[in-house]
Amino acid sequence: MGFPSPANDYAQRALTVDMICGTGPNTRTIETATGYAVIDVSLKPKQNSTVMIAYSGITDFAKVMGRSLITRDGEAIEGEALNDVEVKGVVTFIINRAIQDDDGCPVM
Repeated sequence: MGFPSPANDYAQRALTVDMICGTGPNTRTIETATGYAVIDVSLKPKQNSTVMIAYSGITDFAKVMGRSLITRDGEAIEGEALNDVEVKGVVTFIINRAIQDDDGCPVM
């Protein structure tokens, strides 16, 4: 048998997405066009938070700016229009793909 290996003092578990992003019962992982977004449904949005919203029958991401939401395409949702918006959760992590399949140029 011998003596215990000194390397055991430095042994660590393998990193997982759950460990890095802190996923749990209040988080959802959503696939996006460029990767994944981790949404926490228990957090309250703050200024400059990115949130996932549902409005006009679509789901999109928006940034909280003052009393308005700015969508990815630059549209401002404010005033009475905010009554039709449902905030699904706050984006806590964005995981992007490093390799794009449609890249015609193999050089960075």
